Amino acid sequence: MRATIEARINGVIIATGISSVITQLLTIREFLAQFSGNEFVIALIFFNWLVLGGVGTLLAYLPGGRCLLRPSILGLGLLSVVMAIWPLTHILTIRLLRDTIFFHGSAVGFYGIFAYTLFTTAPYCIVLGFVLPYSLLVLRRQHPSYPGTWVYITDNIGDIAGGVLFSFVIVFFMSPLQAVFFGGLPLLICTFLLLRLETKPVPGDSRSAIRFILSTALPLAALVVLAAGIMLERPTLALNSPELIHYEESRYGRITVENNNRQLTLRMDGMPIASTRDTRAAEEAAHFPLSQIGQPGRVLLISARAGILQEIEKHRPSAIDYVEIDPHITGTMFRYGFLKRHPNVNTIHADAKAFLLGTDRMYDAVIACIQEPATFQTNRFYTDSFFALVRAHLNKNGVFSFSMAGVDNYIADTDRRKLSAAYSTASKRFSHVKMIPGNQTYFLCAARPFFVDIPGLLEKKGIRTDYIQRFYAGDVTPSRLNALASAIMPDAPQNRDTRPILMKFMFAEWFTTFDTSPVLFYFGIGGFLFFYFLFIKKGPFVLFTTGFANMAAELLTIFAFQIFFGYIYYQIGMIVTVFLAGLLPGAWLGERSRARPRQAILRLDIALIILTGLFVIAVCTIGSRMPVAAYLVFGFFVSTACGFQFPMILHWQGDTGKQAVGAFSADLIGAAFGALMISTVFIPYTGLKGAAAALIGLKIFSIITVITAYEQVQQT
Repeated sequence: MRATIEARINGVIIATGISSVITQLLTIREFLAQFSGNEFVIALIFFNWLVLGGVGTLLAYLPGGRCLLRPSILGLGLLSVVMAIWPLTHILTIRLLRDTIFFHGSAVGFYGIFAYTLFTTAPYCIVLGFVLPYSLLVLRRQHPSYPGTWVYITDNIGDIAGGVLFSFVIVFFMSPLQAVFFGGLPLLICTFLLLRLETKPVPGDSRSAIRFILSTALPLAALVVLAAGIMLERPTLALNSPELIHYEESRYGRITVENNNRQLTLRMDGMPIASTRDTRAAEEAAHFPLSQIGQPGRVLLISARAGILQEIEKHRPSAIDYVEIDPHITGTMFRYGFLKRHPNVNTIHADAKAFLLGTDRMYDAVIACIQEPATFQTNRFYTDSFFALVRAHLNKNGVFSFSMAGVDNYIADTDRRKLSAAYSTASKRFSHVKMIPGNQTYFLCAARPFFVDIPGLLEKKGIRTDYIQRFYAGDVTPSRLNALASAIMPDAPQNRDTRPILMKFMFAEWFTTFDTSPVLFYFGIGGFLFFYFLFIKKGPFVLFTTGFANMAAELLTIFAFQIFFGYIYYQIGMIVTVFLAGLLPGAWLGERSRARPRQAILRLDIALIILTGLFVIAVCTIGSRMPVAAYLVFGFFVSTACGFQFPMILHWQGDTGKQAVGAFSADLIGAAFGALMISTVFIPYTGLKGAAAALIGLKIFSIITVITAYEQVQQT
């Protein structure tokens, strides 16, 4: 009987892991869609999620050894029903409160996003953090010596299963609320089986009969609610927006088309990427570079703006290669008239950088319509290596064009630094770089000089335009051209793959836009860590550094992979899954190996230092030539070492209820700070090398902590 109870509790733990990972990934996607987010937003989500989870774990062991809720199978069952149904409320709350708290369509600053993600995720995350140690306490009522590591392992099995399901099934075939239903289904089944075991009716006992009925009714009622929630998908998306005429989820994000007074707007994760009435953007992007070429042959278009193919066709090129990574975007663009099909247009669904690396085609013009370098995905197209790649695929007199956000007559310091870095990077590969102010600031790059009388050049070619012929002369004046050129800083740093300096400037610009500063946030983080370290014991501190290292290494791997290979979803899904999978054998081996735990902890810290150093050296020297398998092997061994340390700490410090709860909490909070610091500080400000150095430094401090703790014990 006891074995049956333990098996069913473990089933609930696994199912909770599946549901929680799916909910976490859905939460990230939902926040990205609501705030047009980037890696900084993702870091805030991870940070809040993990810190709140760490707070929740502490509620399982209050001062005096009390738990917030008396450990029982019935209590765990009721909590699990709540955890199965809560993701539906969680997603709907995020989706519906956004336009209640903030103005519809308005941009939101760093602190607004931080507060919103914190408070909307707090209820779910705190309860989720509480459930895992609470499950351990329930198990120990059945088996007092039940190892805390086995709960860690069981939860990790669920996490792996949830990551695999999301990355390779859900993201391709399900909408978010469908995913909530299928993610909660295993948890409801396991909870139903657990409650039926605990609440068998006793003849003549009305209370036991009521409990038996409730144990059946509650999971079934939750199942009905989750199934009904699927019907709310489209209505909740259309509630606070203009007429929603198209909605779909692709593996890369949420695609919507809105109709506002007959103007169609295509959005990707909430960010407008095309509008049917934006003639100016299409004309500038197409004619600024193509006006410099007499008769273009083959043209490469990287992403697109509405109407740009029609404008390019006015120059009668022999062929247009249109490269877009997401086939759902191109399908929507053609379906709703943002682009018109032409016989000489070849649509290629691939990452643009990967496409150029794999082709020997030469072009007379390369036109990049890429969004601002606010993410690691888009920053790749503003780096020295990408500019060199484009230069290698341009004919002798070919022209490369890209753009960044436009500036008015006054150029702010953040804009100046951003434009200067882009100009400095482009100038290294092209002998002539000309900036033209417009709705965007356009960069024309070539091996020859440019002519800025673009209306005159178009007139000679017999090409008629709506905006350029009428308004170009008034907008692009000699004084504005000179002011833009004189604003460039001659000593500006170059934007590189391994040191994305433009992302640092974009981060600073985000704060400048809302007249705020990140100093207050970092001061608050520093204060939290000060008091946390003041009271934390040395064993949990080592686990804090291990959780930090595991999450930091995972993000370091994903960012490095994205820098060199682009957003190839299958491989990134594999990286996330491998990092989850490595924890399992590590924790299992650590639980079985109880001898000399302190020495094992020291060896594992040294191994993490060596692995991190070798990985970054390889990334910075080999770059895109490093095979995908190397990323996966690194992730597996790092997570295995981190998983091994969890039971080692418990063996070293003692596997009591208090120590186990403290270990769970320290691991989560360490992972939270690893996600935050690696994404918002180390990589943008110091690059991959600086991030690796910080990670190594933290683990060296962990080694010193273990050694000094041992020496103090010897002295006493």
